[in-house]
Amino acid sequence: MTTTLSERVSQSAFDGSMLRVVLLMDLHEGAQQRFFDAYEQLRHDIASVPGHLGDQLCQSFANPSQWLITSEWESAPQYLAWVNSEEHVAQVKPLGACARSMRPLTFTVLRETGKRYEAPERASGRLQDAPRLGEGVVRHALTFTVKPGSEEKVAEILSSYTSPAARVDDHTRLLRTSLFMHGNRVVRCVEVQGDLTAALRHVSEQPEVRAVEHAINPYLEQDRDLSDPESARMFFMRAALPAVHHVAAHGPQPDRVARHALFYPAKPGCGPLVARFLARQDETAAKVPTSPVLSSSIFQRDDVVVRLLDVRGPADGRFAAGFGIEGPRRAAVLNRLLAGTPAAAPAAPHPMDPITDRRSPAQS
Repeated sequence: MTTTLSERVSQSAFDGSMLRVVLLMDLHEGAQQRFFDAYEQLRHDIASVPGHLGDQLCQSFANPSQWLITSEWESAPQYLAWVNSEEHVAQVKPLGACARSMRPLTFTVLRETGKRYEAPERASGRLQDAPRLGEGVVRHALTFTVKPGSEEKVAEILSSYTSPAARVDDHTRLLRTSLFMHGNRVVRCVEVQGDLTAALRHVSEQPEVRAVEHAINPYLEQDRDLSDPESARMFFMRAALPAVHHVAAHGPQPDRVARHALFYPAKPGCGPLVARFLARQDETAAKVPTSPVLSSSIFQRDDVVVRLLDVRGPADGRFAAGFGIEGPRRAAVLNRLLAGTPAAAPAAPHPMDPITDRRSPAQS
């Protein structure tokens, strides 16, 4: 049976569909009024953010300490531009101070039904064309920089820890953790089956992981205090590198699969354009039966773009046809978007150095 491209693309921020964002919160005892006041300020702040259509604040009918904020956005890139900004960090900080836990969820809008959406005055946005298929895997990445000169020591620390238990609960498992470096930039990619939030919490509580995080603290360019929940939350919020696109071949995987990470430093303001460009190239490459690329995940935050590739067999060093940047026209387009690339030079990403790539056993 032939697998269509739409079935291979299990995630994309670039299809133009509207986005529904849900934030579940459990507040500290007695923080309800303080939280409500913080929300009132936040809703005024984001009313003028491009792409923001509106939001709702809901309080649990049964438990007054449980709250829900839902917001609607014209498209995922507009939401990501805001959520990855320093303005967002500052705006949500008062909310975080009121909460015992926060769980954000994002959904593209597939259908709208009911009287509310049938009204003539309802200006419906674009809906996702069809349900996406996937293997139940959530992909996420973190990126941060370390002090120049400490790269070798940091790589040693990050490659030497004992892997935490893969099983989180009956529904969630850690599948794979891949860590790469380019210069003083670290990128850690994780694949989770089930609940990403539960998996990240599980990992952060493991003694071996906490020891590694404390060991690299002196080498980080951005200071953090992991004993302070607010400091840790702010660090990981800034370090988040969201997955914006994933395309994969279906069917049995070959025995020899090599994983590569490519770093694309975009010119100021061009990060979303680089990510969108790469997504189109990945979709084109996915149509070629002989392509060595089995899957590609694109992660983007501001002007930091990382492309994670699983390639059939060993890479031969030619990051071109199989990686979707073939021909002078495509290379020229990418060239104009990347920082520090002379106009006459061939466009090329920066291959990142693999530090560790850990897969969980089939059952653990």
